[in-house]
Amino acid sequence: MKSLGAVQPDDSLETPLVSIIVPACNEETTLEPALRSLLQQDYSNLEIIIIDDRSTDGTYALLTALGLEFPEIRVEQITELPSGWLGKNHALYWGAMQARGQILLFTDADIVMEPSTLSRAVAYFVGEGLDHLSLIFRNVAQGGLLNAMVVDALGGLFLLLKPWNVRNSDSRAFIGVGAFNMISRDAYWKLGGHATLKMHPIDDIMLGKKVKEQGLSQDCLLGGDFVQVRWYETVAEMVRGLMKNIFALYSYRVAYAAVGILGIVVMTIVPFWGLFLAQGTARIFFGLTMLCRFGVFLCNAGGMKVRRTSLPWSLITPYFIVYIVMQAVWTTLVNQGIDWRGTHYSLKDLKKQEPLLTFFP
Repeated sequence: MKSLGAVQPDDSLETPLVSIIVPACNEETTLEPALRSLLQQDYSNLEIIIIDDRSTDGTYALLTALGLEFPEIRVEQITELPSGWLGKNHALYWGAMQARGQILLFTDADIVMEPSTLSRAVAYFVGEGLDHLSLIFRNVAQGGLLNAMVVDALGGLFLLLKPWNVRNSDSRAFIGVGAFNMISRDAYWKLGGHATLKMHPIDDIMLGKKVKEQGLSQDCLLGGDFVQVRWYETVAEMVRGLMKNIFALYSYRVAYAAVGILGIVVMTIVPFWGLFLAQGTARIFFGLTMLCRFGVFLCNAGGMKVRRTSLPWSLITPYFIVYIVMQAVWTTLVNQGIDWRGTHYSLKDLKKQEPLLTFFP
């Protein structure tokens, strides 16, 4: 995959108005650094739209103060969530309706961007004639186990989505990244915007899927030096955070989740124990399998800018991933839905959404 660092801003290209849309729900602790990084972008033709989505903390007060300090920030406030919408999806849709830019950039309220990020991305977007561009972010939280879990989780997701193939129009591969989802205004409204995925918890990737289904052009670059986030601060926070959307990856079908768990066990847990329990050729096979897994982990860690010293933790990360999937399935079924940012969304409504991936006919 190409890195955004290999792209240089091109002053000879047009500089279309870019509307940066940031939803914020109880983000007072992360919002200010993220907004200041947007204000420091060296791309001049932009507008920043922040949507306060029913926050109950000091988010709106902070936005009001920043709006007075920086008039280029437009603050919109949502006080009620319409029926049939997830909060974030509605906030993004609302922001898109207020936007004036030819290019829309959806990003999160905890994303910190390097000053040349937008100018490089727009240069590539315009120069390549793209309709949709995503950037792979870097998790900057500390902790060997946490970072090993991030590498394994994202590595598994990339194995399914194959972001290196999304540019190929003949490939069914697609992707979207919530940290940096850039899309042309025309393309966004052609696919119906977020109104076509009102209740989908994995809205960022689904947007990429909609783009591909419409036959529009998309690409994905490595942006770890330019787009950074403390994705999760602790392992416990990551477990809780993935609980809300990982069952959606399996289309809320227990059979799909069971197959996914089986795949994780067979590929990552069985080989390790096979080293101790098997003999002869089988032990050699399991040993080669573990070497292959370590090699893939190190490659992914390098691409994600994660310290390779987190490698030993990869021996136990599969157990955490299996636990997260099982707990997500159980919790969603017991609660008949998910709870996200203080709102309960029913499983019945969630199941009506288009599946992200079709694992079987």
